[in-house]
Amino acid sequence: MTLKKSHLWVLLAAFAAAPAFAQNIAVVNGTPIPKSRADALVSQLVKQGQQDSPQLQQAVREELINREILMQEAIREGVPSQADVKAQVAVAQQTVVLRALIEKFVKDNTPTDAEVKARYDDLVKQAGGREYHLHHILVDNEQQAKDLIAKIKAGASFEDLAKQYSKDPGSGKNGGDLDWANPNSYVPEFAAAAEKLQKGQMTDQPVHTQFGWHVIRVDDIRDIAPPPLDTVKTQIVQQIQQEKLQAFEEGLRKQAKVQ
Repeated sequence: MTLKKSHLWVLLAAFAAAPAFAQNIAVVNGTPIPKSRADALVSQLVKQGQQDSPQLQQAVREELINREILMQEAIREGVPSQADVKAQVAVAQQTVVLRALIEKFVKDNTPTDAEVKARYDDLVKQAGGREYHLHHILVDNEQQAKDLIAKIKAGASFEDLAKQYSKDPGSGKNGGDLDWANPNSYVPEFAAAAEKLQKGQMTDQPVHTQFGWHVIRVDDIRDIAPPPLDTVKTQIVQQIQQEKLQAFEEGLRKQAKVQ
């Protein structure tokens, strides 16, 4: 038994069309929905934390079919031709393209292990190896600060005077207690004065900063160990990537002709 020629051509045409049909997840009123669109949406959902599965694939298929049906209706009603819609589409399209550009740049400029280690070493150096438990009294003028120092040396309570006279709203009510902190967290003049003191010492002279005049006492000093590199590597990588991206954007802006 042989196939008639007409039947043979029908079968050949069907085989030829099969690969193209396989590239679509559905055809809605004659309009195909490409599999690549479904794959892109699935990938996006997976990045957001969903698990790729047959159920997700089916849900995406149904969602894209619904979108295509609504889109066809929107076209029939002329929605895509509206000026405000065109403007929003242009912005959305630009956003997608720019996101892809940024993702490509970040991927192509992943910091090396040497860069991460160098940045880690810098951060450790900046943080220093010690932190201080301080008390201070903040007043408006130098003479008042000198008078307070004299009273404390004569036996007055540092904490009581801080509660009575300190202008620092945060520590004053707590007797001037600043708790534990790295000196680098304070303004330079304050930090320099504190670092010159030993445990239990108080400044002999008032310390002037942009906030006023300080009387500083060191209650305790302790060594601090930096966190292991492995525990902060992700944050360091993100920081370096952000800096590289910012430099990339600034470089393009400098080269651009803006009128």
